[in-house]
Amino acid sequence: MARSARGVRGRWSRRSRTALVAVVAVTGAALAACTPEPPESLPDVTATPDVAVEKATPPEPVEPTRWPLTGVITDEVAQRPAIAVKIENTRFARPQGGLEAADMVWETIVEFEVSRFVAVYHSQMPEEIGPIRSVRPMDIPIAAPLRAPIVFSGGQRGILNLVAKSSLQAISHDAGAPGLFRVSRRSAPHNVYGSLASFVEQADADHSAPPPEQFRFALRPNLATAAQLGTPATVVDFRLSGAANPTWTWDAGTGRWLRAEGNQPAMAESGVQLSAANVVAITAPHRASGFKAQGGASVPTYDLVGTGAGIVFSGGKYVAVTWSKASDDAPFVLTLEDGTPVTLAPGNTWVELVPQRTGRISIT
Repeated sequence: MARSARGVRGRWSRRSRTALVAVVAVTGAALAACTPEPPESLPDVTATPDVAVEKATPPEPVEPTRWPLTGVITDEVAQRPAIAVKIENTRFARPQGGLEAADMVWETIVEFEVSRFVAVYHSQMPEEIGPIRSVRPMDIPIAAPLRAPIVFSGGQRGILNLVAKSSLQAISHDAGAPGLFRVSRRSAPHNVYGSLASFVEQADADHSAPPPEQFRFALRPNLATAAQLGTPATVVDFRLSGAANPTWTWDAGTGRWLRAEGNQPAMAESGVQLSAANVVAITAPHRASGFKAQGGASVPTYDLVGTGAGIVFSGGKYVAVTWSKASDDAPFVLTLEDGTPVTLAPGNTWVELVPQRTGRISIT
């Protein structure tokens, strides 16, 4: 019985193991059938937005249109030449006609220590100007950079030859040029006047274009070099000669320098006091030219090609400058001591040519 039982147990054991293996195999197959497939791996993707980028060059800043001799903003520069005119400044000539409308005025010392002006017109064209007087050697380097006509009453033959050899176009009363006439309200030789409109019409092809800039200008008065960096000034007293003592007084109300002859206000025939946005002092050698005036008096001139010292007055202040001029036909260049270009306030400019050895400037 016992062995039979062991045999039975042995047989059941083999059957049990076989059954168990079958069950495990079936269960494994079922589990394999129920287990989901692993997901396929996705490729790495970097998304780039499709945005169009404009790569245009930024626009250049728009420079305003300005009158070349004053720096004043304008809608349009008139396509006409500048006109340089030799104006008298003795007591017999004052008050002068149209002098208040000049873009630039250069004051020079001629024979007998009197002063005369080279008045330059472009942005304004008054109907009548004068008294107009004779040409001098220093007028050539003053006016030649304008590439313009120069108007005068006459001159010595030698000086006229210098003008003829220069780049200027001469318009002379003595030569019978149109637009010059004598007025009855003054006595000769202080009565030659002229018409700017006529002078513009007479400009030839080489002298009919608008003038190039003669000085640099700031965009606004408070940005001018002297206004920014200068020392305050109220009165500027020039001793150009024994007979020429112009003074300039700063008027904060109008923002302008007011001119006087000595202690008398300098007036135009229109009744307006002569004034300037800028006064520029240029100190230069003042020597005999070799020409003679009445009675054998020496006709002086200035050495204006080269370099020297100067002062610029703008906005009620002043600053020391260095001037340089490369040739008769080149404009003056004004710089600070470190070479920085000097800018003037927009508006008209008077230039005082100070004799180097004998001239004086007093600032208060």
